[in-house]
Amino acid sequence: MQKIILLFIFAPLLFAIDGEDVYKKNCKSCHIDMISKAEFRSQLKERQAPPMIAVATKLKNTIIIQDRENSEEIHRFTVISFIKEYLKYPSAEYYACSGSAVNRFDIMPAQDHLSEEELQAVSEWIYDNYEDEDYN
Repeated sequence: MQKIILLFIFAPLLFAIDGEDVYKKNCKSCHIDMISKAEFRSQLKERQAPPMIAVATKLKNTIIIQDRENSEEIHRFTVISFIKEYLKYPSAEYYACSGSAVNRFDIMPAQDHLSEEELQAVSEWIYDNYEDEDYN
């Protein structure tokens, strides 16, 4: 009986979806991971989308939670929720990058082939992977 209970407790951890794997399979072909602004500008003609570090940095700096208890946790939750929803329903109305990026890259296609679990995992990975990074 104890083995069955332990199985139910730890089974979700065994089958957890890795956000980095989701990124590599679905995002990386357009959104390069880590790159400097200067290096990205030199490769601009070959690129199909802004680098992921630029997207993550822009979202973290644009979405601001002020004067609240647990503001860091609320900020993380809010940014991750935005990323998840934007992946499902991208639009110019909610585009967070600069106007020049929209003109250059247009709006990304909806990632409606991803499951809710994959969307959650990759959104968390995007937020957490660039925790101490800045796009310079």
